[in-house]
Amino acid sequence: MGKLVVTDHPLIQHKLTILRKKDTSSMEFRNLVTEIASLMCYEVTRDLELRDIEVETPLAKCTGKEISGKKIGFVPILRAGLGMVDGVLNIIPGARVGHIGMYRDPETLKPVSYYCKLPKDVSERLIIPLDPMLATGGTLIAAIDELKSLGVTSIRTLNIIAAPEGIEAVQKAHPDVDIYVACVDEKLNEDAYIVPGLGDAGDRLFGTK
Repeated sequence: MGKLVVTDHPLIQHKLTILRKKDTSSMEFRNLVTEIASLMCYEVTRDLELRDIEVETPLAKCTGKEISGKKIGFVPILRAGLGMVDGVLNIIPGARVGHIGMYRDPETLKPVSYYCKLPKDVSERLIIPLDPMLATGGTLIAAIDELKSLGVTSIRTLNIIAAPEGIEAVQKAHPDVDIYVACVDEKLNEDAYIVPGLGDAGDRLFGTK
């Protein structure tokens, strides 16, 4: 079973509280999502493989470390996942970025795929899907399905807030995928929104509601 990692660093929890407030502006909301994504990026990449490398400082030669394992690809799930991209690229600017477009059918609540553009070597990378909200898990499961159909074998997800129902669904559908979140909230309501959550992340990011 893939592991669930809750990144409960005080800075993340502080910023998350401001993110939840209904009177937080879109500009501040975007900035907070970027900052939280940056901080969470440290945790999701904590166990990357390293190798020794000799470098020369202005004073002497020494042995340092460099990342030696799989290259990284970030895949924001449109549209809310876009809000996390700048934050993770601030930490790993050399990563490739793909995009998967999904929307939730308002009647069936099932994910519908409408766009997919990924790096050519996606199957050789550690792929990290980005989505601020893990609610029912349907969208994330469908995105992972699509990634695996293209040969991706190394996947871990980065979400800010998750519902227990969504975590359980993803773990059941993809037990090999680790899930990194900042907080596990109480539940989903009858409209499949996370409670207490923070509302619709896409609308709040882009001021569309």
